[in-house]
Amino acid sequence: MLKKFITVTAFLFLIVSPVQAELPNFADLVEDVSPAVVKINTVTKGRQTAQPNLQGQLPDIFRELLEQRNRPQNERPARSMGSGFVISDDGYILTNHHVVDGADEIQVLFSDRAEYSATIIGSDRRSDLALLKIEAEDLPTVAFADADDLRVGEWVLAIGSPFGLDYSVTAGIVSAIGRSIPTEKRENYVPFIQTDVAINPGNSGGPLFNLDGEVVGINSQIYSRSGGSIGLSFSIPTSVAMGVVKQLKETGTVQRGWLGVVIQNVDKALAESLDLGKPQGALINAVEENSPADKGGIEPGDVIVRFNGEPIVESGDLPHAVGMMAPGQKAEVEVYRQGKRRLLKVRVGALDKDKDMADADDKNGDRLGLLVQELDERERRSLRLRGGIAIADVAPDSAASKAGLRAGDIIVQLGYSRIDDVDEYQQVIVELPKNTPIAIRFYRQGNAIFRTISLD
Repeated sequence: MLKKFITVTAFLFLIVSPVQAELPNFADLVEDVSPAVVKINTVTKGRQTAQPNLQGQLPDIFRELLEQRNRPQNERPARSMGSGFVISDDGYILTNHHVVDGADEIQVLFSDRAEYSATIIGSDRRSDLALLKIEAEDLPTVAFADADDLRVGEWVLAIGSPFGLDYSVTAGIVSAIGRSIPTEKRENYVPFIQTDVAINPGNSGGPLFNLDGEVVGINSQIYSRSGGSIGLSFSIPTSVAMGVVKQLKETGTVQRGWLGVVIQNVDKALAESLDLGKPQGALINAVEENSPADKGGIEPGDVIVRFNGEPIVESGDLPHAVGMMAPGQKAEVEVYRQGKRRLLKVRVGALDKDKDMADADDKNGDRLGLLVQELDERERRSLRLRGGIAIADVAPDSAASKAGLRAGDIIVQLGYSRIDDVDEYQQVIVELPKNTPIAIRFYRQGNAIFRTISLD
């Protein structure tokens, strides 16, 4: 019996040991690239806040006391931290937009303890990328990898400052490519790289490397219930970063392609009804009048399966492909219409110029101070809703803002009226009385909430 056990153990060892021999050693890679990785500290100075003037016709002695009490007060400065990396030896540094957003002071620290003050060349909320500049020369740099070469299952490594622990190294594999994660404003222009690399607060803006020491992504988000890593981290691919960096360097801003359509996924039942053969593509729910899609001949009911040479497998693939195009470029669009394949030519518009959000040139929104849009069919099904509309933006100091509504909330009821779509919502808000609390029911992160809203 003992002899058999020894034989089996030896056999298992022979099977396992070749696999162990293939595990990478990251030591040389870390030594080579870490000098170009930086820690970023920011300070946002306190803003002055003043109390309202409630003095009225008070006697002088009480007025003086109230004036002393109501003098503007400074809030404490807010401090935060993140990571970044040098992309050119003359001092350009890439990080996340959310790391430096609103910062009054930005300090960049290198592994050799060198410190520099940085200025923001440009910052892009939609891609969550920001380009910084420090006054320095002959800096160590890293190179971008070819994003098309990245494969699921490939080893990757992150360097950053999680929780302020400078230049920490974590490793894992690529879990998925092209993940669609809409922002709180329901925008979806980044095909994220998903990994199981341990990413925590402070890693934001740091580089994600392949085994050749090239940057394949910029660490941006994690999915977590605790605030720490649970093995679901998301990085901005270099294919997005390179285009954003070029525009930020040249103009300080970023323009993206825009079509002017409302889309949804195609499930099995829809695929059968549309004679598609299999679920694929982005189904066009609506086309905005005089938009690039309208001018290019795209119609409601069309299913886009390829855009500018890129296959559209799910609806979320379309914003990725359109957003990567420069405004004014022409794109070939392959659609299925009534079961037949058609090729259309569309000249892409500019999102930031023509359509900066769902519907929005009016910064004040509607009567409630809201900009709204149709609810994505997939989200509607996930919440088991029969209808509803999504809030794209909330105007400051509006009735909606005072009621606590936020971008991303889903309105399903207003007063006694059920809200199934934008048309119903527009009809209901026209008839809302002033100075009267109105019940509003909405969903936030899957939870149903009742509040009241009042028009002044």
